[in-house]
Amino acid sequence: MIERVHEHIINELNSNSRTDTIFVLAAIMLNLITLGVNSGVASSGNQGTATVVMFTVVALIVIVNFVSEIGLLRGRQMRKKLLTGLLRMYKDQGVEGYYDASLLADYTIRYNLFMLAVVFTGLVAIVIPFVIR
Repeated sequence: MIERVHEHIINELNSNSRTDTIFVLAAIMLNLITLGVNSGVASSGNQGTATVVMFTVVALIVIVNFVSEIGLLRGRQMRKKLLTGLLRMYKDQGVEGYYDASLLADYTIRYNLFMLAVVFTGLVAIVIPFVIR
């Protein structure tokens, strides 16, 4: 039975990693694409339409980045819970020495860096087109 629980936790951790990767890549790719689109729109001559398009794209950036940040926060919480349970299981089985508990802090730092990358590219995608304008 303990093997099935271990397998389930490992599968959940793998699923968590894939989901987090999708959140990060989708947000960063959207930010970079919208940076190009908004920069092109900002440098066009049509002020009225350009303003509407730019603010619409900014709203999209804000919403997608917000969803990605919430997803990453939840992913970090889930990973911490799963790893805490895994460490408890390892301790109960007498093999806790094979897994360094400091990895929990490393995962927190990694999530913070992912979130920083998403927020920073989002801010750049919002600010640069308005500066060009």
